[in-house]
Amino acid sequence: MEKRVMTNSKRRRGLVAASALLGGVLVLSACSGGGDGASGGGNSDTPQAKVDEAAAEKTSEAQIEITPKDGSTNASINNSATVTVSKGTLTDVKMTTSDGTAVSGQISADKKSWKPSAQLERATTYRVTATATDSEGREAHENASFTTVSPANSFIGTFTPDDGTTVGVGMPVSINFDKAITNKAAVQKGITVSTTSGQEIACHWFNANRMDCRPEEYWKEGATVTLKLALDGVEGAEGVYGVQQKTVTFKIGRNQVSYVDAQTKQMKVTQDGKVIRTIPISAGSPENKTYEGQMVISEKFKETRMNGATVGFTDDDGEGEYDIKDVPHAMRLTTSGTFIHGNYWGAKSIFGSVNTSHGCVGLSDTKGADDPNTPGAWFYDNSMIGDVVVVQNTGDKTVAPDNGLNGWNMNWSDWKAGSAI
Repeated sequence: MEKRVMTNSKRRRGLVAASALLGGVLVLSACSGGGDGASGGGNSDTPQAKVDEAAAEKTSEAQIEITPKDGSTNASINNSATVTVSKGTLTDVKMTTSDGTAVSGQISADKKSWKPSAQLERATTYRVTATATDSEGREAHENASFTTVSPANSFIGTFTPDDGTTVGVGMPVSINFDKAITNKAAVQKGITVSTTSGQEIACHWFNANRMDCRPEEYWKEGATVTLKLALDGVEGAEGVYGVQQKTVTFKIGRNQVSYVDAQTKQMKVTQDGKVIRTIPISAGSPENKTYEGQMVISEKFKETRMNGATVGFTDDDGEGEYDIKDVPHAMRLTTSGTFIHGNYWGAKSIFGSVNTSHGCVGLSDTKGADDPNTPGAWFYDNSMIGDVVVVQNTGDKTVAPDNGLNGWNMNWSDWKAGSAI
């Protein structure tokens, strides 16, 4: 009996020892503990606590912020990748594309911010690494990666006229969007057009992709017009955002309006309402009448090719009824193919006497567009983009307001009714 008791006593002592050993293993495996005594987890005088405290004291106070946040998608191409720091100064910022191409940028004079030097590209992943120091010279580091908005999820507007140009009094601001706009009011609110002449300007949506803006009457001579696009981040359609931030200015030149009379076969060129030259013309034949109405010169070509097949004039074999590869001094009046241009192939006698064209307005000219003394050359040299050509007495319908830059053929109340705001 006594021997069995002693055996159990030894067994209990062995279990206690094993338990103590396991407890020691658990304590040694922990980073920090909440116990007292030998474990030392809550003792601020232990070596580990002192190390942690020293590390905290050495941490930089500089706080770096990178926008957009790490992992962002659909980021702006205009306002992204801004790096700022508080309680310190920036010492180094690097930005690269996912393939390692460096993006140039500059730290501000006060070393508190950084931004790229140029607009970012769409559908591109960028990586940013930034370093800053605090007043004690201790470094802080921050990294971020983001992806800019993709073409599928963004829209841009192609506008005319170009920045810094001088145009005629009939030139509207015309914007064509590469995506259909369903939230027209939001987009229109992000676009402003103003003029130093003080004229009221209204914008008109022809469809989901095009908006033109103009005053009630032609622009005032010498005025400066400003177009501001503040479309960055504007949702034009579900999940489709604008990316443009741009200011464009253009100047209005002298007031030149030309009047083509298909009955008299004469064109009167006026400046400030005064006739400066009368030019014989040949308009569309009775079978191919020229549109009537106010038309704006939208393009100029010293020489260009005109193929009837491109505008529906074909013969029985499907070939163009005409194909002239060197039409001189051509100026576009409609998107559908109406031009006012030089004509060297017709007899000189037709100008001022008979209408023979397929719908264009022809002026006497020479092959090669190298004679400055012809009526075609003179009119070309004395015209600019945005000048108005008013065509009358052809017997055809008035040109559609959206066929070219010809919104002047819509009355003011109807024009304003096409605004989304």
